Amino acid sequence: MYAYTEFDRQFVHARAAQFRDQLARHLTGSLPDDDFKALRLQNGWYVQRHAPMLRVAVPYGVLSAAQLHQLAVIARQHDRGYGHFTTRQNLQYNWIPLTQAADVMDLLAAVDMHGTQTSGNCIRNIPADALAGVAADEIVDARPYCEVMRQWST
Repeated sequence: MYAYTEFDRQFVHARAAQFRDQLARHLTGSLPDDDFKALRLQNGWYVQRHAPMLRVAVPYGVLSAAQLHQLAVIARQHDRGYGHFTTRQNLQYNWIPLTQAADVMDLLAAVDMHGTQTSGNCIRNIPADALAGVAADEIVDARPYCEVMRQWST
């Protein structure tokens, strides 16, 4: 639905690079847990008892073939071979080691994806009907309105 502009791509790549630096500082001990917590949550990373968990933003539940392929690559190479969709239409991985987090952020950025606004006190996603834009009985395609709300809330 929404096509990333060059500005969007640069922003997502810069955010991934910034997180790589923050993660490196955290892993070496120069960025304390309390300070790192807010930074990882901004990028969709939780730490659970068993392993880190990543939520990937999937605005209004729409994925391109390239994005879906990249999500499968991430699942296969960095998780346990699968992810699952949340009730908010985001994708969640539960077993990615935190040491691989920056690499995963780069893989997401390569296909215009990220974990921003998937956790914490924010509007996490604007879901849409799975048949939006293709249902024969649809009065209006809700996806453009979802995109306007997504941009407003970001």
